[in-house]
Amino acid sequence: MIYKSKLIEILTGKNRGLLASKNDRQEILAAIAQLEDYNPNLRPLEVKELLNGNWRLLYTTSQELLRIDNFPFLKLGEIYQCIRVEDTAIYNIAEVYGLPFLEGIVSVVAQFEIVSEKRVNVKFNRSILGLQSLIGYQSPNKLITEIESGKKFTAVDFDIQNREQKGWLDITYLDEDLRIGRGNKGSVFVLIKV
Repeated sequence: MIYKSKLIEILTGKNRGLLASKNDRQEILAAIAQLEDYNPNLRPLEVKELLNGNWRLLYTTSQELLRIDNFPFLKLGEIYQCIRVEDTAIYNIAEVYGLPFLEGIVSVVAQFEIVSEKRVNVKFNRSILGLQSLIGYQSPNKLITEIESGKKFTAVDFDIQNREQKGWLDITYLDEDLRIGRGNKGSVFVLIKV
């Protein structure tokens, strides 16, 4: 599809939004809106087999995510959102790197509830922040398996009790390998299946 190819082309070199200028952001948002008009799955939450799996972030307007890159000596690496439909679970995993041996992980675990044909409510349950070497991080799948087994990590690992730690996400485009979402804080997310 031409609109999908155009969006991917525009996103190239923008480092998930970190390197996007104001003009770039306007062009990207216009291309996203154009692609959303051609969503092949108007009820994306009914095609759970497409939604399920590991997704890598290509672009976002979320300052909460992009701000991770502002920490001294650290740079934002890959960001994954891993969806386990059967368990109604979402695992957000951001890799950070910088000084040798200080590669880190910022992970948030959430539960989701389907509330419409394209919207999920999300409640954040657990946060894990630590060095990849101490956590034994090798891949998103291995980390998720360890989280699901109940493992406590040598890291800042805590349950989120705050009732304010929730939100919603509309899935506005979904096909076999691309997903677009819009969150309750006005953020846009473009992800590719890995």
